[in-house]
Amino acid sequence: MLITLIRSIILYFVVIIAIRLMGKRQIGELQPSELVITILISEVAAIPIQDNSLPLITAIIPVLVLICLEIILSVLSMKSIAIRNAFSGKSVTVIENGKINKKKMKSLRFTTDDLIAALRQQDVFDINEVDTAIVETNGSLSVLKKAGYQTVTAEMLAIPTREQGVPQVLISDGEIIKDNIGVYGISHSDIEEHLSKNDLKIQDVFLMTVNRLKEFNVVKTEKGN
Repeated sequence: MLITLIRSIILYFVVIIAIRLMGKRQIGELQPSELVITILISEVAAIPIQDNSLPLITAIIPVLVLICLEIILSVLSMKSIAIRNAFSGKSVTVIENGKINKKKMKSLRFTTDDLIAALRQQDVFDINEVDTAIVETNGSLSVLKKAGYQTVTAEMLAIPTREQGVPQVLISDGEIIKDNIGVYGISHSDIEEHLSKNDLKIQDVFLMTVNRLKEFNVVKTEKGN
């Protein structure tokens, strides 16, 4: 039992490292080759856990080989469109100029139910709102709505705006995130000054962020938590 536990822990970290080397895609974003590699890694890693008579190296070496193949294939795909298309495929436009392309849907074995379900996941419940819909190589659907149904933006209304940038976390769970001190020119004293104005201490703050315009957002720690 102890041997199985130790082997499982070792293989757990091997697989984690392997997946990290593949990148940070989510399962639904994996290309076909990446999905195959992921499945194979899980299958190979499970064999020594089920059979303690097999040495761990029988799993570690195949996992490393699979990762090397994936990395090599990724590099080749970056350099060659032909290889990229062969292993990842091409995106396919199933709705163009508001019209469904039945031929392309048939080639993808994409039913109308599949299309409608995919549109709903993009918050589109009326197919008449769609100008263009593209099935990406990972199976997801990208949608461009017709001009009359697109979300109104500040640019359309000629409203002047200022770029806020990505809010950065300054305090999390009552602790200052030292790596973010200096972002957007914010210093430790700026944080303390803002907290002081609001009668707060660092330990009273659950979350504190700041954007490029130096606008602070503070979420207090609830009592009892």
